[in-house]
Amino acid sequence: MKIYTVGGAVRDQLLGLPVKDHDHVVVGATPDEMLKRGFRPVGKDFPVFLHPKTQEEYALARTERKTAPGYRGFVFHTAPDVTLEEDLVRRDLTINAIAQDEHGALTDPFGGVADIENRVFRHVSDAFAEDPVRILRLARFAARFGDFTIAPETLALMRTMVADGEVDALVAERVWQELARGLMEAQPSRMLAVLHDCGALVRLLPELPFDDALLPLLDAAGALPLALEERFAVLMLGVGVAQIGQLSQRLRVPNECRELAVMAAREQQQFDTALSLSAEQLVGLCERCDGLRKPQRFEQLLAVLTCARTGQAGDFAPAMRLRLALAAVRSVDAGALAQACASDPKSIPALIHAARVAAVDARLAAAQ
Repeated sequence: MKIYTVGGAVRDQLLGLPVKDHDHVVVGATPDEMLKRGFRPVGKDFPVFLHPKTQEEYALARTERKTAPGYRGFVFHTAPDVTLEEDLVRRDLTINAIAQDEHGALTDPFGGVADIENRVFRHVSDAFAEDPVRILRLARFAARFGDFTIAPETLALMRTMVADGEVDALVAERVWQELARGLMEAQPSRMLAVLHDCGALVRLLPELPFDDALLPLLDAAGALPLALEERFAVLMLGVGVAQIGQLSQRLRVPNECRELAVMAAREQQQFDTALSLSAEQLVGLCERCDGLRKPQRFEQLLAVLTCARTGQAGDFAPAMRLRLALAAVRSVDAGALAQACASDPKSIPALIHAARVAAVDARLAAAQ
């Protein structure tokens, strides 16, 4: 039995990057042997085991055979006679098909080290075309490794996969998972550019217009400490509210991401004119955005729209005015006003609203 470290851990080490996770492949072993050594089985599709101490994943060397469209249509085979090279040839990119033994020696049958040195994404074999998730993964890697380019033959293969309808078989959860991870990389614009270049973007995100203005905006968001829901909202700023709802429903986007994106798309014009809005309009915006119950989300809205208009975080006059307005609105004791008008409950909403408008007026006057 021989154990090798494979995949991202070897790649990142060679790139001089911090190694976060270690994956291992085990050659020449059976499931029974792994169990006898104390490993705990966790794999459903093929034998994967957790190390009894480190909890890192150890997968038995395997081969696989395509049996149906999509990324789930595979039959896996594991046996002690499956070689390391047979396992590596099924991997997506040459930079991820390098193995390292316990002494540090590398096994690199497909030129992954050279491709790392030359900063090239290149598919290992034609097996790449059998799994459409690999298009998404490569696009995400492009967002992470900004100085890599795609080998022409790999881009051509990706275009063929799209033309053959492979990406149409992707399930919504996996598309969202890879999109979300790509949005959290340093240069998310490169993910969109790759998907656009191979033709997958219009198939996966037909609601999203691809234009040159979007790309620097995404990278500005990527340079800021914005959460996923904020970055998704930036991505959706050029999409109509109804289309955001359609996309979110189809991809099963989390509610917090969808709600912020809808709010930002809906309110961006109000944000742009915030300096000229009356106290009445400012209160209406705060109430419409549920800023009283969810001030943190309101702050996220301001962060998204500030990024969209300036490419930066921090002070921006429209955001500062809206922040001041919300503080004034929240200073009104709605409970006390309601109690004072308990004998006339129908008048309570208008009374509270009027008090909020007065509070905003006073706060704005004091700030001048």
